[in-house]
Amino acid sequence: MPQTMPPSSSSAVQPQLPVLQLHGITKRFGPLVANDAISLSLHRGEVVALLGENGAGKSTLMSILFGHYVADEGHIDVHGQPLPPGQPRASLAAGIGMVHQHFALADNLSVLDNIMVGSESLLRPASATAQARAKLVQVAAQFGLPVQPDARVAGLTVGERQRVEILKALYRGARILILDEPTAVLTPQESEALFATLAQMVAQGLSIIFISHKLGEVLRVADRVAVLRHGKLVAEAPTAGTTQAQLAQWMVGEAVALPERRPAQSVGASVCQLGHVHTLLSKKSTARDRLVDVSLDLRAGEIVAIAGVSGNGQVALADVLCGMRRVGSGTVRYQGQPMPASPVALVAQGVARIPEDRHSTGVVGDLPVWENAVSERLRSRWFSRLGWVRRAAARSQAQHVSAQFDVRGGGLDAPARSLSGGNMQKLILGRALLAPQAQGLGGEGASPRLIVAHQPTWGLDIGAVRFVHQQLLAARDAGAAVLLISDDLDEVLALGDRIGVMHEGHLSPALPHAEWSRETIGLAMAGAGVPAAREV
Repeated sequence: MPQTMPPSSSSAVQPQLPVLQLHGITKRFGPLVANDAISLSLHRGEVVALLGENGAGKSTLMSILFGHYVADEGHIDVHGQPLPPGQPRASLAAGIGMVHQHFALADNLSVLDNIMVGSESLLRPASATAQARAKLVQVAAQFGLPVQPDARVAGLTVGERQRVEILKALYRGARILILDEPTAVLTPQESEALFATLAQMVAQGLSIIFISHKLGEVLRVADRVAVLRHGKLVAEAPTAGTTQAQLAQWMVGEAVALPERRPAQSVGASVCQLGHVHTLLSKKSTARDRLVDVSLDLRAGEIVAIAGVSGNGQVALADVLCGMRRVGSGTVRYQGQPMPASPVALVAQGVARIPEDRHSTGVVGDLPVWENAVSERLRSRWFSRLGWVRRAAARSQAQHVSAQFDVRGGGLDAPARSLSGGNMQKLILGRALLAPQAQGLGGEGASPRLIVAHQPTWGLDIGAVRFVHQQLLAARDAGAAVLLISDDLDEVLALGDRIGVMHEGHLSPALPHAEWSRETIGLAMAGAGVPAAREV
């Protein structure tokens, strides 16, 4: 039975009949029980936060609610009426809308076009654009979501795009809104605007399921929390009187020490310098995915954290430092020498990379865990000889990585794609941070001198986030220079010894942590006062 507490004292209106009731929802995938007899309710004008570690069953439960999966047992009622299972159109018709973490908008279309897509019958002789425009303006005014119907989506900020996604759901008559990690890519100012919007929607009777890993936001926004662990509903409580530590303990099943800031103790010599670097646009990149006169100094024993809304040049910065992209002009030096634009050479020289996309770039999903654990050094003397893989040495290293970084899954021969997100990230961390070791080759290889960590905790739960942070801090304290690129402002503030902000390819000076506040970082993320970078 889940832990429960007395009803919330929130001012939200809560009539006796819930607008949404989940009764004993169970979903199995073979031997895995993703949802185990979950019962949950949502009232009119209420915000319920749904929490849980990666793999706890949140996504499965929401997929059942939205008609993408059919429950093996149990049923759902909306406004007292049974919801037909496995029918997304029925969920939409019942007033359920979902705003995903990754927006589904067509950049080349206008706001109005994006909102109208899929809302009209293909058999209709002509599009009712005038009526749609009037309805959009009315809905936007009603819920305090100002928008320009004719604006092209490609020119909107991230916060404005999210506003369009919410309007898409409201335009279609949603009265129950599911928000999946809604602040993941927003500036602090945009997050504040979102919270004000949510308050206005709740005041007008909308009901919201709020999914987030940011526990502080959960306590601020939600009336109640529901916590899943291993597919079971293990706790329900009003947010009033609940602490972040309690939420974390319910999610993980044991007491969790929340991260505390631990500044660098000994900053050493410069390891890598960028001087007035410009990059050229690639065929797949956007106008903002470049570097414009970027200068930066990365020093041993220090974490430099780069904040910014995704898509403002962070990919270009990581690619340059990992040898994936050549610069158009400017200089990049590593340990006093020009940095080669060669990933193989840089790995051999002690550059460790933690890529942004662990699925498509971090691992080869169809290869086994043991091959992925040594993939970036497979041609080195540690793991190959005369062109042949030293299989025993590679498996020994993979076992070392799995043991040291607690990689859990189906064993060394399991395909990497079978790992959970947290365990996949642990595998990547171990590969990047652990020196190679093999018998008969003179002990261990060298630990990394430069670590480029790009979104290292993206989509991870609090336990996995804590582990990743501990490893980065340990590497810093061992003398590595660490570049942390993150959209998560809490992560930037927790780990950064110096902090810089990227906007449209420009990088602000990387200043000491004490010289920044959440407000000034947020303003810089939005483009206020971010000059072409110069080191100070």
